Amino acid sequence: MIVRKTAAELEKMRRSGLLVWEVLQKTKELAVEGATTMDLEVAAEKMIADAGAKPAFKGYYVPAAGEAFKFVLCTSVNDEIVHGMPNLKRVLKKGDIVSIDTGVKLDGYYGDSAITVPIGEVSEQTKKLLQVTQESLELAIEKVRPGNRLFDVCGTVEKHVKGNGFSIVREYVGHGIGTQLHEEPQVPNYVDRKNENPKLKPGMVLAVEPMVNAGKPEAMVLKDKWTAVTRDGSYSAHFEHCIAVTENGPWVLTRP
Repeated sequence: MIVRKTAAELEKMRRSGLLVWEVLQKTKELAVEGATTMDLEVAAEKMIADAGAKPAFKGYYVPAAGEAFKFVLCTSVNDEIVHGMPNLKRVLKKGDIVSIDTGVKLDGYYGDSAITVPIGEVSEQTKKLLQVTQESLELAIEKVRPGNRLFDVCGTVEKHVKGNGFSIVREYVGHGIGTQLHEEPQVPNYVDRKNENPKLKPGMVLAVEPMVNAGKPEAMVLKDKWTAVTRDGSYSAHFEHCIAVTENGPWVLTRP
Protein backbone atom coordinates (compact mmCIF):
# COMPACT_ATOMS: atom_id res chain seq x y z
CA MET A 1 0.00 0.00 0.00
CA ILE A 2 1.36 3.40 -1.01
CA VAL A 3 0.90 5.98 1.74
CA ARG A 4 0.10 9.51 0.57
CA LYS A 5 1.22 12.30 2.88
CA THR A 6 -0.70 15.40 3.94
CA ALA A 7 0.73 18.89 3.53
CA ALA A 8 1.63 18.91 7.24
CA GLU A 9 3.42 15.56 6.92
CA LEU A 10 5.36 16.79 3.90
CA GLU A 11 6.54 19.79 5.92
CA LYS A 12 7.89 17.42 8.57
CA MET A 13 9.62 15.37 5.87
CA ARG A 14 11.05 18.60 4.51
CA ARG A 15 12.76 19.28 7.84
CA SER A 16 14.23 15.79 7.87
CA GLY A 17 15.35 16.22 4.29
CA LEU A 18 17.10 19.51 4.94
CA LEU A 19 18.99 18.01 7.88
CA VAL A 20 20.18 15.20 5.62
CA TRP A 21 21.27 17.80 3.07
CA GLU A 22 23.26 19.67 5.74
CA VAL A 23 24.98 16.46 6.87
CA LEU A 24 25.93 15.62 3.30
CA GLN A 25 27.30 19.11 2.68
CA LYS A 26 29.48 18.86 5.80
CA THR A 27 30.76 15.38 5.00
CA LYS A 28 31.43 16.41 1.41
CA GLU A 29 33.74 19.15 2.74
CA LEU A 30 35.54 16.58 4.88
CA ALA A 31 35.95 14.08 2.04
CA VAL A 32 39.47 15.06 1.00
CA GLU A 33 42.72 13.29 0.34
CA GLY A 34 44.07 11.81 3.60
CA ALA A 35 40.73 11.77 5.44
CA THR A 36 39.26 8.46 6.56
CA THR A 37 35.69 7.39 6.02
CA MET A 38 35.41 7.25 9.82
CA ASP A 39 36.17 11.00 9.95
CA LEU A 40 32.99 11.55 7.95
CA GLU A 41 31.04 9.21 10.22
CA VAL A 42 32.07 10.99 13.42
CA ALA A 43 31.07 14.40 12.06
CA ALA A 44 27.75 13.13 10.72
CA GLU A 45 26.81 11.37 13.93
CA LYS A 46 27.44 14.54 15.95
CA MET A 47 25.38 16.70 13.57
CA ILE A 48 22.43 14.31 13.70
CA ALA A 49 22.54 14.11 17.51
CA ASP A 50 22.91 17.88 17.90
CA ALA A 51 19.80 18.36 15.74
CA GLY A 52 17.77 16.11 18.03
CA ALA A 53 17.26 13.56 15.26
CA LYS A 54 17.87 9.83 15.09
CA PRO A 55 20.04 8.19 12.43
CA ALA A 56 17.99 6.13 10.00
CA PHE A 57 20.65 3.54 9.25
CA LYS A 58 22.32 2.89 12.60
CA GLY A 59 20.46 0.02 14.24
CA TYR A 60 18.58 -0.87 11.04
CA TYR A 61 18.28 -4.66 10.96
CA VAL A 62 18.70 -6.49 7.66
CA PRO A 63 17.90 -10.23 7.68
CA ALA A 64 20.37 -11.00 4.86
CA ALA A 65 23.21 -9.58 6.96
CA GLY A 66 21.90 -11.17 10.15
CA GLU A 67 22.56 -8.04 12.16
CA ALA A 68 21.81 -4.34 12.48
CA PHE A 69 23.90 -1.74 10.67
CA LYS A 70 26.36 -0.04 13.03
CA PHE A 71 26.86 3.37 11.41
CA VAL A 72 24.96 6.56 10.55
CA LEU A 73 26.60 6.75 7.10
CA CYS A 74 27.17 4.34 4.29
CA THR A 75 30.55 5.26 2.76
CA SER A 76 31.15 3.31 -0.45
CA VAL A 77 34.50 3.85 -2.16
CA ASN A 78 35.30 3.23 -5.84
CA ASP A 79 33.94 -0.22 -6.78
CA GLU A 80 31.69 -0.28 -3.71
CA ILE A 81 28.13 0.37 -4.84
CA VAL A 82 26.24 0.79 -1.57
CA HIS A 83 26.33 -0.10 2.15
CA GLY A 84 30.06 0.43 2.59
CA MET A 85 30.96 0.81 6.28
CA PRO A 86 33.03 3.69 7.69
CA ASN A 87 36.48 2.55 8.77
CA LEU A 88 39.45 4.24 10.48
CA LYS A 89 41.77 2.39 8.11
CA ARG A 90 39.99 3.45 4.92
CA VAL A 91 42.02 6.50 3.86
CA LEU A 92 40.71 8.46 0.90
CA LYS A 93 43.26 9.10 -1.82
CA LYS A 94 43.48 11.12 -5.00
CA GLY A 95 41.47 9.54 -7.80
CA ASP A 96 38.99 7.85 -5.47
CA ILE A 97 35.27 8.46 -5.43
CA VAL A 98 33.17 7.99 -2.31
CA SER A 99 29.41 7.64 -2.14
CA ILE A 100 28.05 9.16 1.07
CA ASP A 101 24.54 7.97 1.88
CA THR A 102 22.65 8.90 5.04
CA GLY A 103 19.18 9.21 6.49
CA VAL A 104 17.57 10.65 9.60
CA LYS A 105 14.31 10.42 11.49
CA LEU A 106 13.06 13.73 12.83
CA ASP A 107 9.66 14.27 14.44
CA GLY A 108 8.57 10.81 13.26
CA TYR A 109 9.46 11.23 9.57
CA TYR A 110 12.43 10.10 7.52
CA GLY A 111 14.75 11.81 5.06
CA ASP A 112 17.28 9.93 2.91
CA SER A 113 19.82 11.17 0.37
CA ALA A 114 23.18 10.32 -1.20
CA ILE A 115 25.97 11.99 -3.14
CA THR A 116 29.17 10.71 -4.72
CA VAL A 117 32.25 12.86 -4.21
CA PRO A 118 35.49 12.80 -6.23
CA ILE A 119 38.71 12.94 -4.20
CA GLY A 120 41.10 15.34 -5.93
CA GLU A 121 41.49 14.91 -9.67
CA VAL A 122 39.73 11.87 -11.11
CA SER A 123 39.84 10.34 -14.59
CA GLU A 124 37.70 11.67 -17.43
CA GLN A 125 35.74 8.41 -17.44
CA THR A 126 35.02 8.79 -13.73
CA LYS A 127 33.97 12.41 -14.19
CA LYS A 128 31.54 11.27 -16.87
CA LEU A 129 30.22 8.49 -14.61
CA LEU A 130 29.43 11.00 -11.85
CA GLN A 131 27.91 13.49 -14.29
CA VAL A 132 25.67 10.95 -16.03
CA THR A 133 24.48 9.44 -12.75
CA GLN A 134 23.59 12.85 -11.37
CA GLU A 135 21.92 13.87 -14.63
CA SER A 136 19.83 10.69 -14.62
CA LEU A 137 18.52 11.62 -11.17
CA GLU A 138 17.66 15.17 -12.24
CA LEU A 139 15.85 13.90 -15.33
CA ALA A 140 13.93 11.39 -13.21
CA ILE A 141 12.93 14.09 -10.73
CA GLU A 142 11.20 15.95 -13.55
CA LYS A 143 8.96 12.90 -14.08
CA VAL A 144 7.71 12.86 -10.47
CA ARG A 145 4.43 14.55 -11.36
CA PRO A 146 0.74 13.73 -10.91
CA GLY A 147 -0.58 11.61 -13.77
CA ASN A 148 2.78 10.12 -14.70
CA ARG A 149 3.49 6.53 -13.78
CA LEU A 150 6.33 4.95 -11.84
CA PHE A 151 7.84 3.52 -15.03
CA ASP A 152 8.21 7.06 -16.38
CA VAL A 153 10.64 7.71 -13.52
CA CYS A 154 12.43 4.36 -13.78
CA GLY A 155 12.66 4.41 -17.55
CA THR A 156 14.12 7.92 -17.60
CA VAL A 157 17.09 6.81 -15.48
CA GLU A 158 17.57 3.67 -17.57
CA LYS A 159 17.49 5.50 -20.91
CA HIS A 160 19.99 8.20 -19.89
CA VAL A 161 22.43 5.81 -18.23
CA LYS A 162 22.45 3.21 -20.98
CA GLY A 163 22.51 5.89 -23.66
CA ASN A 164 25.79 7.12 -22.21
CA GLY A 165 27.42 3.70 -22.15
CA PHE A 166 27.06 2.88 -18.45
CA SER A 167 25.13 0.13 -16.68
CA ILE A 168 22.47 0.04 -13.97
CA VAL A 169 22.66 -2.00 -10.81
CA ARG A 170 19.53 -4.17 -10.67
CA GLU A 171 19.86 -5.68 -7.19
CA TYR A 172 19.31 -2.40 -5.32
CA VAL A 173 16.46 0.05 -5.86
CA GLY A 174 14.88 3.21 -4.57
CA HIS A 175 11.74 3.23 -2.45
CA GLY A 176 8.83 5.09 -0.98
CA ILE A 177 9.56 6.87 2.30
CA GLY A 178 7.64 8.51 5.16
CA THR A 179 7.13 7.26 8.72
CA GLN A 180 9.17 4.23 7.61
CA LEU A 181 12.54 4.39 5.90
CA HIS A 182 11.43 1.93 3.25
CA GLU A 183 7.82 2.09 2.08
CA GLU A 184 5.97 1.09 -1.06
CA PRO A 185 6.55 1.37 -3.94
CA GLN A 186 9.95 0.01 -4.89
CA VAL A 187 11.62 2.39 -7.37
CA PRO A 188 14.02 0.51 -9.65
CA ASN A 189 16.37 2.41 -11.95
CA TYR A 190 15.05 0.41 -14.88
CA VAL A 191 11.63 -0.63 -16.13
CA ASP A 192 10.77 -3.93 -14.45
CA ARG A 193 7.63 -5.26 -16.10
CA LYS A 194 7.13 -7.72 -13.24
CA ASN A 195 6.61 -4.77 -10.89
CA GLU A 196 3.50 -2.69 -10.37
CA ASN A 197 3.35 0.57 -12.33
CA PRO A 198 1.22 2.84 -10.15
CA LYS A 199 0.02 6.24 -11.26
CA LEU A 200 1.75 9.04 -9.33
CA LYS A 201 -0.60 11.04 -7.12
CA PRO A 202 -0.11 14.09 -4.89
CA GLY A 203 1.26 13.15 -1.47
CA MET A 204 3.40 10.26 -2.66
CA VAL A 205 7.09 10.53 -1.78
CA LEU A 206 9.75 8.62 -3.70
CA ALA A 207 13.40 8.13 -2.80
CA VAL A 208 14.95 7.91 -6.26
CA GLU A 209 18.54 6.69 -6.20
CA PRO A 210 20.41 5.77 -9.39
CA MET A 211 23.28 3.35 -8.76
CA VAL A 212 25.39 3.28 -11.90
CA ASN A 213 28.45 1.22 -12.82
CA ALA A 214 31.20 2.21 -15.23
CA GLY A 215 31.49 -1.44 -16.28
CA LYS A 216 29.02 -4.29 -16.17
CA PRO A 217 25.87 -4.20 -14.00
CA GLU A 218 26.52 -7.30 -11.88
CA ALA A 219 27.00 -6.85 -8.13
CA MET A 220 28.06 -9.04 -5.23
CA VAL A 221 28.20 -8.66 -1.46
CA LEU A 222 31.52 -8.93 0.40
CA LYS A 223 32.18 -11.25 3.32
CA ASP A 224 31.24 -8.46 5.74
CA LYS A 225 27.64 -9.20 4.59
CA TRP A 226 26.97 -5.50 3.94
CA THR A 227 29.22 -3.96 1.31
CA ALA A 228 27.91 -4.39 -2.24
CA VAL A 229 30.59 -4.11 -4.94
CA THR A 230 30.76 -4.33 -8.70
CA ARG A 231 31.62 -7.87 -9.76
CA ASP A 232 34.09 -6.62 -12.39
CA GLY A 233 35.81 -4.09 -10.12
CA SER A 234 34.60 -1.05 -12.07
CA TYR A 235 33.76 2.20 -10.30
CA SER A 236 30.17 2.84 -9.20
CA ALA A 237 28.34 6.13 -8.52
CA HIS A 238 25.23 6.78 -6.42
CA PHE A 239 23.03 9.85 -6.03
CA GLU A 240 19.68 10.04 -4.23
CA HIS A 241 16.93 12.50 -3.40
CA CYS A 242 13.49 12.25 -1.79
CA ILE A 243 10.86 13.80 -4.04
CA ALA A 244 7.24 14.56 -3.19
CA VAL A 245 4.55 14.45 -5.85
CA THR A 246 2.58 17.71 -5.67
CA GLU A 247 -0.02 19.47 -7.80
CA ASN A 248 2.71 22.00 -8.63
CA GLY A 249 5.18 19.36 -9.78
CA PRO A 250 8.12 17.63 -8.10
CA TRP A 251 9.24 18.92 -4.70
CA VAL A 252 12.73 17.77 -3.78
CA LEU A 253 12.64 17.47 0.01
CA THR A 254 16.36 16.80 0.46
CA ARG A 255 17.79 20.06 -0.83
CA PRO A 256 17.05 23.78 -0.30
